[in-house]
Amino acid sequence: MSMKEIEKFITEKTSFPLKDRHDLPSSTTTFEGGAHYRMEVPGIENAANFETLVKEAEKQQVPIHRVIGTVGGSAYLDKAELKYYAQIGADAKMETLVNPMATRGWDTGRQYLTPEGYVSGMRVRGQDNLYLWLKEVNRCIEAGIRGFLIPDEGLLYIASKMRAEGVLPADVKFKVSVFAGHGNAVGAKMLEELGADSFNPLADLSLAMFAAIRSVTNIPMDVYMSIVDSMGGNQRHVEADEIARICAPVYFKFEPGKNECDLYNSWHDDAHLNHLVKVKVRMAKVCKEWCDESDTKLVFNDYTDDLAVPKP
Repeated sequence: MSMKEIEKFITEKTSFPLKDRHDLPSSTTTFEGGAHYRMEVPGIENAANFETLVKEAEKQQVPIHRVIGTVGGSAYLDKAELKYYAQIGADAKMETLVNPMATRGWDTGRQYLTPEGYVSGMRVRGQDNLYLWLKEVNRCIEAGIRGFLIPDEGLLYIASKMRAEGVLPADVKFKVSVFAGHGNAVGAKMLEELGADSFNPLADLSLAMFAAIRSVTNIPMDVYMSIVDSMGGNQRHVEADEIARICAPVYFKFEPGKNECDLYNSWHDDAHLNHLVKVKVRMAKVCKEWCDESDTKLVFNDYTDDLAVPKP
């Protein structure tokens, strides 16, 4: 074996680029409805928080297409609030994806929280926790939720099979979380083939890395325009137009704050979470302005027919 044989295999036997796409080609793919980019607001932890988002989006006149909710776990919401949460999303025509339950770092396993245990990732521990995740998914579907955040390829594998067989509704969507830790074209293609409807790559990827991923995938990427300080604190608003051009279809994702626990502990005062929602919407408005002022002809609209809007 030689390096030339390896290179020949990748370039001739696969669709993957040999290296990152430093030529930064424009994506030829868009969302259904023609948009290059959309807005995603994560960390909508309860119904009051969701109401604040809808009001702020109307005030700032910025369409928010997708909500990533209950990152701390939808299991913290009682049935009445969960159904009302779904109703808010339905009335606002926002795609609403929830994280069903707390995973590593919040369940009974503690390795993840040790000084070096974080390198083992946010995968689901054991079949019991996988079963509980599916049990909470069932409760969410009964409440009207039609989208889920998935931190684990195993969950994606079984959930996609259930959807294909009609055990889960055909209109349910799966978004792979950044917690799964993917950041290259091969991993992205694998997620697409496993049934992911979109995925959140690592937050610190370069434009050339994004371009390599887009060269072999069609599903939307969910790109952090802002991320919590504890995960690097990246702020990429000034790159908004280039990210939209290269990554389309892409969700701009906003997650300012100190750390994940600061955002997603369900016992936070609503005022804290509501303040962060307003910051996120303002950030979305700034990114849209960057795209509006770009020489690149980028399409942004409020098309909703392909969104996983709740059905309470």
